Amino acid sequence: MAEDQLNIQALVCPVPHPHDRHILLGHGSGGKMSQNLIKNIFLPPFDNPTLRAGDDAGVVHIELENGVKEQITDRFAISTDSHVVWPLFFPGGDIGRLSICGTVNDVAMMGGIPKFITVGFIIEEGFEIGLLINITKSMKSASEEANVSIVAGDTKVVQRGKADGLYINTTGVGVIPANIEIGGANAKPGDVVILSGSIGDHGIAVLGARGELGFSADVSSDVAPLNSLVQSMLNKCSQIHVLRDPTRGGLGTSLNEIAQQSNVCISINESSIPIKPAVAAACELLGFDPLYVANEGKLIAILPPEDADVVLHAMQNTRYGEESAIIGNVLTEPSRRVLLKTVIGTTRIIDTPSGEILPRIC
Repeated sequence: MAEDQLNIQALVCPVPHPHDRHILLGHGSGGKMSQNLIKNIFLPPFDNPTLRAGDDAGVVHIELENGVKEQITDRFAISTDSHVVWPLFFPGGDIGRLSICGTVNDVAMMGGIPKFITVGFIIEEGFEIGLLINITKSMKSASEEANVSIVAGDTKVVQRGKADGLYINTTGVGVIPANIEIGGANAKPGDVVILSGSIGDHGIAVLGARGELGFSADVSSDVAPLNSLVQSMLNKCSQIHVLRDPTRGGLGTSLNEIAQQSNVCISINESSIPIKPAVAAACELLGFDPLYVANEGKLIAILPPEDADVVLHAMQNTRYGEESAIIGNVLTEPSRRVLLKTVIGTTRIIDTPSGEILPRIC
């Protein structure tokens, strides 16, 4: 085979790095290992423009015909997520509420109005029926709060010791209004970056529920459906460029994803980022950077500067946006980078973490 043919083959079928020949916990972190898994393993066989966009939900166009044969084009946001959090119950939430809110939020981050959810349960033999009832009640409550309907489901039972109690998969479908164009590739130099509230609450709450902190921390998860918050924002500005909920990998990873998708630089101010004292203290004692700790009820918004104040005011007048703050802006250079202006006046690069900081927090 000619040398150029070998090179082409290597590009099409990359040889895995020795460290990437087996799945590790870090592959589920949302960081570089997760990105490499998607890029090298999943995207090649499944590749299409919708997946290639790399957003929280896939935006699809479905052409229909009405009764008079006139074509109608509707856009839908579709997202699926599997929830393997442990423990199943934690301060501020549980796996049931998490499963509904997580999928609702992924659809909402595309400007979609969530409508329908499907649910799949993988239950370990011996799991307590009473716990399952409590979890389904929590899911019902979360779906009613988000105004979505659970319309289909599936149940599988596996042998004792094979599922760590319970895993839940959810898929959500939402309708995107005609005038909304939101995506990770839409950030523009001059845009303002808004964060809807304090970071790191979920990750520290889950870690505390495991009894692994070594001390008590009065922190509750922020898990919440954000679709009402998003609609309040869009009512004030239909030209929001990017929305993203910083779940796995936290704020730092999400901003890096956006900077790479949009080929821009994002600069944020450390002093402007809301963080609860208990979360900051826990991170300092454990050596964690709160920028990389997971959230389940916060969003990042990137939008034109002329709309920033009115959108911020609208966010601060909602249940889940009271702590909203402008934390930075979008620059041209250095492209594909995230910079942090520290409280002592220096600037440091915020990179995407390679592996897992806190395993199984989503």
